[in-house]
Amino acid sequence: MSKFKYQMVIQWSDEDNCFLVGFPDFPGQRWRTHGNSYESAVQNGVEALESLIMAYEATGEPLPQPSVYKAA
Repeated sequence: MSKFKYQMVIQWSDEDNCFLVGFPDFPGQRWRTHGNSYESAVQNGVEALESLIMAYEATGEPLPQPSVYKAA
């Protein structure tokens, strides 16, 4: 299973004046990182996802199943 099958949500926040990045398939905090531009949010999101997966693997906790879109 590829680690990049997980959803990454990027949303602008007026309150924070930046793009927030979250991973809905992982329980816990809604937003994991951010970026001042969309491109930096994507880059930071990839790094955050890699770190999140490494943390799960280090503790032996099973990774959540990724949400998968299924066409009709």
